[in-house]
Amino acid sequence: MFENLTDKLERSFKILKGEGRITEINVAETLKEIRRALIDADVNYKVAKTFTDQVKQKALGQDVLKSVKPGQMMTKIVRDELAELMGGTATDVKLEGTPAVVLIAGLQGSGKTTFSGKLASFIKSKKGRQVLLVAGDVYRPAAIDQLKILGEQVGVPVYTEEGNRNPVQIAENAIAYARQNNYNVVIVDTAGRLAVDEAMMQEITAIKAAVKPSETLFVVDSMTGQDAVNTAREFNERLDFDGVVLTKLDGDTRGGAAISIRSVVNKPLKFISSGEKMDALQVFHPERMADRILGMGDVVSLVERAQEQYDEEEARKLKKKIVKNQFDFNDFVAQIQQIKSMGNLKDLASMIPGMGKMLRGVEFDDNVFKQTEAIIGSMTPAEREHPEIINARRRERIAKGSGTTMADVNRLMKQFEDMRKMMKMAAGGKMRMPQMPRGFRR
Repeated sequence: MFENLTDKLERSFKILKGEGRITEINVAETLKEIRRALIDADVNYKVAKTFTDQVKQKALGQDVLKSVKPGQMMTKIVRDELAELMGGTATDVKLEGTPAVVLIAGLQGSGKTTFSGKLASFIKSKKGRQVLLVAGDVYRPAAIDQLKILGEQVGVPVYTEEGNRNPVQIAENAIAYARQNNYNVVIVDTAGRLAVDEAMMQEITAIKAAVKPSETLFVVDSMTGQDAVNTAREFNERLDFDGVVLTKLDGDTRGGAAISIRSVVNKPLKFISSGEKMDALQVFHPERMADRILGMGDVVSLVERAQEQYDEEEARKLKKKIVKNQFDFNDFVAQIQQIKSMGNLKDLASMIPGMGKMLRGVEFDDNVFKQTEAIIGSMTPAEREHPEIINARRRERIAKGSGTTMADVNRLMKQFEDMRKMMKMAAGGKMRMPQMPRGFRR
């Protein structure tokens, strides 16, 4: 995401390369390029103009430290202003009341139903609440079935009423059902509607008045760019929602909606969603997104994802095996499963500073481990546990069983042995870490 904008912003900062200090003359061209980059990214023109004016005000008169070049100073100013423009800090979802009601609204095709399933999973796993999903879209034939399938995937029940075509009544009955059955969060999925459809706008307003949600979230497709921002403004005037959710962010290389929406509707962007997997939902952190836009990665989010998959007891057992050189293919497969459960590989790699640029244009296949898993799957339990017994005859059998070649099997065996040696050295403290520069030592 944001690849085009990141490239253009990087080019604009190069204008200041070699300059001794930031002045009104040398900053003018940089700001002109930044404004053009934002507008090309489909950022609202007024937002882009106000943004660059604020950056100029902050940049002029800044004393550039001896250790910091003007281009680096400008990058920091733009980063801080971008974070502020997108909301400054993350805003949590409000879950107040018994039960807490979350109303989901948005355009047709914006990904509301998928988001409802993701939000149910998020609240259940991260907040530890008992969640009930409500199928309030009585117009789209497949909407109820879709929500039921998503509910099964995340282990959350779905409330439906066969034959009832009144979404207001369905929502009210669902809340009564939730109270009787000890569900403390109710997520109401509603039909997609257009702002110009007066009857449908009156209906969503009536649902909100009837259920009195603690949180009303407006779901919008980020790939529609400036249209997404304009639609959010029109809906907000009628619905006065509490926050925005941007979906399909993985397909948006421009990012204009994410940058503009807070300024235009004065409501926080609460979640960003990408992909179809139920765990592909992130709380929106403006400062982290600013870092990613400027190609600085997002190490904090990467660490958080890793910690979600981290089991201390298993890690201790694994370290003992590594030290004794007993790390085997069963452990290797377990590590692969952990990496896969963290999410899209290209997205993970882009969180490492500098990696996003290196991987620009590189297509990542989520089945990148498929061949490795096939080879290991063709080994016997004894071979997986004792890799050293895998001789040439066994390798030939494994290659045939996995539909690969001897070269593929040999390559994996070599990589595994190299990794095993390095892990043993690291776990035993025999690998020397590179020395930090003197100025960074403590």
